[in-house]
Amino acid sequence: MQHITFYLDFASPYAYLAFEQLPEALAGISHSVRYQPVLLGALFKHHGQLGPAEVAPKREWLYRHVQWLAHSQGLGLQLPASHPFNPLPLLRLALACSPEADPGAPSRYVCETIFRHVWQGGLDAVSAERLEALAQQLAPRRELQGDAVKAQLKANTDQAIAAGVFGVPTFSVDGQLFWGLDALPMLRAFLLGDAWFDGPGWDAAARLPSGLPRQEPSIAVSKVNA
Repeated sequence: MQHITFYLDFASPYAYLAFEQLPEALAGISHSVRYQPVLLGALFKHHGQLGPAEVAPKREWLYRHVQWLAHSQGLGLQLPASHPFNPLPLLRLALACSPEADPGAPSRYVCETIFRHVWQGGLDAVSAERLEALAQQLAPRRELQGDAVKAQLKANTDQAIAAGVFGVPTFSVDGQLFWGLDALPMLRAFLLGDAWFDGPGWDAAARLPSGLPRQEPSIAVSKVNA
């Protein structure tokens, strides 16, 4: 059986689309999936990136693109009333619903319910009234604002960063990372044992020198703040 970790943030429409398409992408493959919520903004901050919704022309394209992808694939998707939004209440709710045996990994049902809360219906994803109704539906095992849940989200995110995750959706199998909705066919090929992954293409990518060396984000930030 193949074991997959799916790093996700409910604020990402691409993570939602990948979540909906994952069963088809893995059809016929013996597998298990561990769903690991992370704070996408913390990944961006760590790697010195702006979120795509922070670049105005890219933001407009993103919303057109995800609606087209959903339409072309026959999936329901309506943009929430505002985006981006602070996903912390949704991430903490998911983790508060996680089993005691693995408090960092909510079930597919929990993730599906939260994703569809955000990306179907076109409503405010984090209004107090809707969050309360969502919590009543999911009946979390732990206190949403408790220290344990907050610490778990940080641990999930720190572990993702340590593993090399820089965005969502990301899928990890045997230490190999597959990023993005469009990586699902590549993930499937890897799980099916495609010989390409035994060739030079995968490892050589990490050794390719850059023709435009840049400062590390942490160095650049320290100079700005000096």
